[in-house]
Amino acid sequence: MAGAEAGTDWLVDYHNLLARHDLDRNSLLKSALVPANRQPPALFSLAQVLANPSLLEKQVLEDYPEAGHPRLRRARVSVLHQSLALQIIGPLVIRLFRDGSSIDLNPERIFLCREDSSADGHSRWDYSASGQERLEPDEFIRVLGKQMQHWYPLFRQQFGVSPGSYWSSVGLALGAPYSLVWNQVNVDDLCQQASAWLTRFECEANRYIDWIPAQFSHQRCAIPQRRGCCLKYLLPEGSYCGTCGIYRKERLG
Repeated sequence: MAGAEAGTDWLVDYHNLLARHDLDRNSLLKSALVPANRQPPALFSLAQVLANPSLLEKQVLEDYPEAGHPRLRRARVSVLHQSLALQIIGPLVIRLFRDGSSIDLNPERIFLCREDSSADGHSRWDYSASGQERLEPDEFIRVLGKQMQHWYPLFRQQFGVSPGSYWSSVGLALGAPYSLVWNQVNVDDLCQQASAWLTRFECEANRYIDWIPAQFSHQRCAIPQRRGCCLKYLLPEGSYCGTCGIYRKERLG
């Protein structure tokens, strides 16, 4: 696998891509890491859930009454995993592209927070990153891929989250730096770089995300298209995701 390759050509290519379009790398990536709003109180860590999955199952049933139905419970956990990927993993990858190193991903420092309907747009997950070891690119890529594989049995076997849902959510998070410039740089170069980046990880994420050219409002752009559905459309507040490749007609509508 390419994840073991040395070097940071991918980082140089990304920086050059931005520079060719007069985009300031530091300001762009820094603006994407604006601290989240104050989080509700933490309930338990992801490490505790990995050791005792019933913690998450009980919390989902408490927070979402409709989750008593198995299909809706699976949808809730699938969406929770998607938020875990986008709100915790995505920013760590952006740090890597901004600084050339990033923070070690430690499930003991990832916490599920209490549901708070009064807090607009708050994340259900919080990461206590202070004092965490910083990793160089190759080590960060190796550790992150290993963690994604380690978490997979929890969501797949314990909660029935599909492989396509799990790995496409991971793939979206890994591609966060490219999603930032989806309509600001050369589309073909972006799709090529983003696809190659995913193959560096020792996991299945690259199998479930396709970076494809698209056109919206007469403008060419690049979008990451999932090969798995997160099931958000099943939930009372749900809708079709902009990256869904399964319900393409509804998404584009």
